[in-house]
Amino acid sequence: MTLTRKDWTLLVLLTLVWGVNWPIMKLGVRDFPPLTFRTISMLGGLPTLWLAARLQGASLAIPKGEFGKILRLAIPNMLLWHVFVILGVRMLSSGRAAILGYTMPVWAVLCGVIFFGERPARRAWFGVGCALAGAVLLMSSELANLSGQPLGSLLVLAAAAGWGYGTVLMRRSTVAMPTISLTFWMMAITSVIMTLLSIVFEHDAWHAPDATTWGAIIYNAVLIFGFAHTVWFGLARNLPPVASSLSVMMIPVLGVFSGAWLLGETPHWQDYAAMGLILVAMSTVLLKPRSTDTN
Repeated sequence: MTLTRKDWTLLVLLTLVWGVNWPIMKLGVRDFPPLTFRTISMLGGLPTLWLAARLQGASLAIPKGEFGKILRLAIPNMLLWHVFVILGVRMLSSGRAAILGYTMPVWAVLCGVIFFGERPARRAWFGVGCALAGAVLLMSSELANLSGQPLGSLLVLAAAAGWGYGTVLMRRSTVAMPTISLTFWMMAITSVIMTLLSIVFEHDAWHAPDATTWGAIIYNAVLIFGFAHTVWFGLARNLPPVASSLSVMMIPVLGVFSGAWLLGETPHWQDYAAMGLILVAMSTVLLKPRSTDTN
């Protein structure tokens, strides 16, 4: 399939929006409670998703008996990802968080094996090894640095693992509603739970956001939870797998270099090496070979 100029434009915009968001999230939670930051951003994005669903003529009604499925999909795909990643970003450089977060496709392979008995090709196991080596490299660097935050690395890896499991579960689940409507309700459910978590764990730390935090909240509400989620699901139905895969693979690269540009973070050799290993890992599980692998 040939991508149109509009497809390419939207794909490039999506990649930029998601990649640059890693240092923007870091700015947003520097002096503001992280769960509250993510919750406000998500609540701000819900009206855009609602409007997009209405414009597409998609019903937002939850079919009878489907709420339990939506909840099971929301927990790994949104709740675990958003809670753990925003806590981890506060502890790590935004570039390292991006590298670890986008180990997700490899976790999806492992979750398919462990929970669903899938049998991936040999090249996927090579990717798992590369991703593991990259993660260990970053973890060892954090442990060697007295100011490092190995807990942050573990949190982001847990977020990626949850998202990976959710991806496999999504692929194996059938919910009788349009994808954008499912996304809306998963986000709405997650927003409710995260609001409760914010009240319980961060109420004492609440204060008025400053201008920088408001900027990060608006960016996430409008461009991440509004624009990116809406446009991605529209493109995903039509994009060739290689195009969408390369877009995803570029996000951690942008996360590293936008963190250096916006926050003055200095990537070390471990970051570059880990980024290379994880890009190789992602390519083995995302990019399909011309001929089918055999075990």
